Amino acid sequence: MSAADTPPPSPPLPPVFDAEFRASFETLILWRRDVRRFRRDAVDPALVHRLMALADRSPSVGNSQPWRFVLVEGAALRDQVRAEFRRANAEALAAYHGEQAALYAQLKLSGLEEAPVHLAVFVDPSTEQGAGLGRHTMPETIGYSAVAAIHTLWLGARAWGLGVGWVSIFDPKALTHLLDLPASWHLVGYLCLGYPEEEHIDPELERHGWQARTDLKTRIFVKP
Repeated sequence: MSAADTPPPSPPLPPVFDAEFRASFETLILWRRDVRRFRRDAVDPALVHRLMALADRSPSVGNSQPWRFVLVEGAALRDQVRAEFRRANAEALAAYHGEQAALYAQLKLSGLEEAPVHLAVFVDPSTEQGAGLGRHTMPETIGYSAVAAIHTLWLGARAWGLGVGWVSIFDPKALTHLLDLPASWHLVGYLCLGYPEEEHIDPELERHGWQARTDLKTRIFVKP
């Protein structure tokens, strides 16, 4: 039989996600935490790359894959990142008053000192990939795509026993300049990755009295 007569390969069968998998997935969601307290143990670079590869399979508007992963590894550069965090955090603290300011000052809001992996996630809004599909009416969807990639990485990290902390207390333009990246790129999240020092199913901000979770029914609206 010639190559021309060879039948095309059959498409792969879709996986079957059984009840056990669904229960494990729910557990994964419940135990995903914004981690600020890390052990200093090194993380295998191959695992970090595997997590980025998973994140790279996330949905994106127009299949544009607009996220840009920046591994921040230099000691001097990390020191500058920490300094920018301290500056921005002091500015944020000044916006609170009284007991709320005192509570804010006590919160641990980053793992920048301890986390062995620093991963900044940017979005490139000028990417030509995807030819602008889906962005003409809602250009913000390109940023949402990068958020979806972060969430995929977050869940993947939890499945491998790693914690992720999303640090947002930065001036995005200052961080873009500090990391010597194109001015057109926008910071979406600065992530700390590592093995958690402690495990909790409740969010740290809830545990330390900043904000409790509220009932789902307050966020569901039905329009008949």
